[in-house]
Amino acid sequence: MTAELAGRAGQRQGAAGRGDRDWRVVPMLLPYLWEYKWRVVVALLFLVAAKVANVGVPLVLKDIVDSLDSKQTVLVLPLALLVAYGALRLATVLFAELRDVVFVPVTQRATRRIALAVFRHLHALSLRFHLDRQTGGMSRDIERGTRGISTLLSFMLFSIIPVVLEFLLVAAVLFAKFDWRFVAITFAAVVVYIAFTIGITEWRTAIRKKANELDSHANTRAIDSLLNYETVKYFNNEDYEARRYDESLQRYEVMAVRNEASLGLLNVGQAAIIAVAATLLMILCAQGVVARELTLGDLVLVNGLLIQLYIPLNFLGMAYREIKQAMIDMERMFGLLEEHREVDDAPGALEVPEGPATVRFDRVDFGYDPRRQILHGMSFEIPPAAKVAVVGASGAGKSTLARLLYRFYDVTGGAILVNGADIRGLRQASLRAAIAIVPQDTVLFNDSIHYNIQYGRPSATREEVIAAARAAHIHDFISGLPDGYDSMVGERGLKLSGGEKQRVAIARAILKNPRIMIFDEATSALDSRTEQAIQQELDAIARGRTTLVIAHRLSTVMDADEILVLDQGRIVERGRHGALLARGGAYAQMWALQQQEKLDAERRGPDPLSPAQT
Repeated sequence: MTAELAGRAGQRQGAAGRGDRDWRVVPMLLPYLWEYKWRVVVALLFLVAAKVANVGVPLVLKDIVDSLDSKQTVLVLPLALLVAYGALRLATVLFAELRDVVFVPVTQRATRRIALAVFRHLHALSLRFHLDRQTGGMSRDIERGTRGISTLLSFMLFSIIPVVLEFLLVAAVLFAKFDWRFVAITFAAVVVYIAFTIGITEWRTAIRKKANELDSHANTRAIDSLLNYETVKYFNNEDYEARRYDESLQRYEVMAVRNEASLGLLNVGQAAIIAVAATLLMILCAQGVVARELTLGDLVLVNGLLIQLYIPLNFLGMAYREIKQAMIDMERMFGLLEEHREVDDAPGALEVPEGPATVRFDRVDFGYDPRRQILHGMSFEIPPAAKVAVVGASGAGKSTLARLLYRFYDVTGGAILVNGADIRGLRQASLRAAIAIVPQDTVLFNDSIHYNIQYGRPSATREEVIAAARAAHIHDFISGLPDGYDSMVGERGLKLSGGEKQRVAIARAILKNPRIMIFDEATSALDSRTEQAIQQELDAIARGRTTLVIAHRLSTVMDADEILVLDQGRIVERGRHGALLARGGAYAQMWALQQQEKLDAERRGPDPLSPAQT
């Protein structure tokens, strides 16, 4: 029994903690609203004017009804009252619309600035975060979060505050014109209504949170499957992917049904509270009319006040639900903003020193996981305009060197220096501006060829883009396309062959015109003929630049000024091609193996699935 009570207490504390986390997003919005504080004030003034006019409508209607009662007055058309009635109706709508017009820029600017802040922050986070994160679910979190900002601001200003204000005005009218029982019933009904709404909504919040998680999970699976369209087709797994997606949708379906059922319970309960209160007030008012203590106009007044109070109060239930949901969505998005930047600019970070670039790895240690070290005491130097190649078996740590030089991660020991400056003391933007990379797997944006080349330097003119394409020997191919440079490359560049994508990557790197060039197994995915053609272009753009070549095929690094042979994160051999062959060590063995593989491939003939054949 004690354990059960403790468990329930823990659940209550957990729920309270979640509630606190949900509401904490409200003060986080205040800096974004402060920029438009005068608009907020004017919108609130229009809100007050609209509500005063709204409450004035039943008051004027009461006077109209009483003035038309032949027992009390002479039959004269109350023209002034009718005009006032119409004016108040118009004022209610007019001030409400003016409130919206004034406040919309506040909502849109806050949404824009927060969405931009999240977008910038995501780009500032480390590669480790993005490798661990599922993009589909994260994009849905951002989408719901930005929508939640608009929802929260709109409902807080246009629903919660108006209901509170209208309740105070109605209570004041009832207290001034009727006895305390009218005010007591109205107050009790509002308190019970709000307590019931909050209680049921808190219960529904857990259901909505779970539904959100399942929705994000289903979306992640769908996007992941579509991004890997070719792989799905290769293995004939369309039905398998559909079943996995349906499993996610089925779990979401269960939670969605529970959510709608709980909504029905909430609506029925709210309607019952309002119906009971309205009935009691009308009974009191009817008794007063029968006893000649109240007029028919008073009956109309009470009915009008109830309608004007309970319609927005009924809307308050939906508003509270939407506000809670918006805060849940925003809490997930603001959670992204709170993600720690593993790699950040140091205070007073400097620009990359001027002059031809010298890159030096000084006893570098590194591991993606503290329990498994990848690099051990790595030391080498790339002088200005020199080419250093790194070769070795898969998993030896070759590509890790490029990621460290780009400072996607910080070294755990030693230092990487550019022109004598530790890159941890340099601005990341300045460092990466000095480097360009041609990767093994070139992923292009789903845009035009021109856009993808110009991405190397967005300020480049069309003439400069074409010049870079000529240097990469892809201009003739582009010109032969129906839409030329405006041809779309498709998702991840799937409309282009492997060789064509690599040439686009080369043109992009040429356009950037960096001091440091990295070739990360840039031709390993290509067939021999395409590799030889592209290798000549790589050699041409490497001239005069400090170049790091990460290679699998040794034939591509024969002209390197120095070749480093890696094995399990350590340099086991170093030297030029000829000297390493003469030594007869690990490099010579790799060379002999690859030459044999080349001879075997020539005997077999061309590979029908080679990228060059596509």
